[in-house]
Amino acid sequence: MYCTFTAHKLNFMKRRLLQSVDQLDFDKGEGLVPAIVQDAHTLQVLMLGYMNREALAHTLRTGRVTFFSRSRQRLWTKGETSGHYLELQAILHDCDRDTLLIKARPHGPTCHTGTDTCFGESRHGHVHFLSLLERVVHQRKAAAQPHSSYTAHLFEAGLPRIAQKVGEEAVETVIAALHGPDDEFVGEAADLLYHLIVLLVAKGHHLADVVEVLENRHASK
Repeated sequence: MYCTFTAHKLNFMKRRLLQSVDQLDFDKGEGLVPAIVQDAHTLQVLMLGYMNREALAHTLRTGRVTFFSRSRQRLWTKGETSGHYLELQAILHDCDRDTLLIKARPHGPTCHTGTDTCFGESRHGHVHFLSLLERVVHQRKAAAQPHSSYTAHLFEAGLPRIAQKVGEEAVETVIAALHGPDDEFVGEAADLLYHLIVLLVAKGHHLADVVEVLENRHASK
């Protein structure tokens, strides 16, 4: 799902969470609550850390995810040495108010070993990448220079050209499926999917809208 958190929404979230901090159950974990960090755009789980009240307050104040290090017995901001910060997008708590779900935008690999997540997973080769690609397409749409990228150029050309490209790529995908080798077919399918995402963005929609339709169709069966 593609998520956009404006400054207004983020500030509202901060105020709302600050009002409920006293209701969080820090006592159960002897002053700490587990904090699951999730990529706000791909929904991929990045890591697990622990927060006390001070770490949570620091996270809300700075916008960078900060934990309490149990081994060093101090606050530490993810990325304070590597520069691979976790930019805060949203914070939720569970029904028991003793666990936090933090949605963040990772700036570089999350794990100190260099992997995208602390569980050894990579964003590459996974369906999660589509959400990341969609976010990039949105950024290209907002580009000040229309010729700064192929995507920005497509948006400058307008909706008819974008729709035309989807049609062209669909035909090329069919031809490759019937007459081409598998690697050519997969390449054409990738071109088609990319241009379809551009068309969705041009029409003001998201991949999540398409997924919702598919989910509703599946649920009705």
